[in-house]
Amino acid sequence: MKLTLKRPLVFFDLETTGTDIARDRIVQISVLKLHPDAREEVRTRLINPGILIPASATAVHRITNEAVAEAPKFPDIAKGLAEFFRGADIAGFNSNRFDIPILVEEFGRCSIPFPDPEAKLVDVQVIYHRKEERTLAAAYKFYCSKTLEGAHDAEADVRATLEVFREQLEKYDDIGTTLEELHRYSNSDSIVDYARKLMRNDKGEIVFAFGKNRGKRVLDDPGYAEWMLEGDFPESTKNALRRILASRGSKPPPRGADQ
Repeated sequence: MKLTLKRPLVFFDLETTGTDIARDRIVQISVLKLHPDAREEVRTRLINPGILIPASATAVHRITNEAVAEAPKFPDIAKGLAEFFRGADIAGFNSNRFDIPILVEEFGRCSIPFPDPEAKLVDVQVIYHRKEERTLAAAYKFYCSKTLEGAHDAEADVRATLEVFREQLEKYDDIGTTLEELHRYSNSDSIVDYARKLMRNDKGEIVFAFGKNRGKRVLDDPGYAEWMLEGDFPESTKNALRRILASRGSKPPPRGADQ
């Protein structure tokens, strides 16, 4: 594979109870650690989400409430999982917009900061969409000339993501071969929080990224920021708001604000 690794790269995929970053929970996770010497480690397990899995979610990933009844809950595996990610860069398919924000929330409930500040983030879907505009199954067909069997099983998806990533590295000469280059290609510096409720404007100022206040500086409307802190928003967004408000002395950041 045409890739320069200075440290491990962890590919991961989640199956969840739904798509709400703040409310939904993980029911399955698969992590594949690619080491600089090309050695691979794979761990896959079911997780009891602590809430009912809706039938609509089961229809997608085929994981039932009965299947996870005896599985560990996320806090039971959080420390070991965090250790598996420690010192590694991170990759996935649509991971920047969904999987990482969900995982940030789950770790946040366990008071475990995630991801490591120095971790490079590579989203294989971003590369694919910038080049071809397709889904994972179509990407697998396009790059690997194969049909993705077992889609929406976390391990099947994470293995397919790695295969697609390998083919992208061979196909495109302008996306880079180091994690620093791939991180820059996959990410926008305008994003402030993983849930994309905040962003930076052209002047580098942090503004709201949604609703009636979209584009308005957070520091110009601390009342709206306070409303968000009391509302049902993802913890990564709230932590970012706490840091912003603390920077002007509006409110000291409570526990967890450094995550």
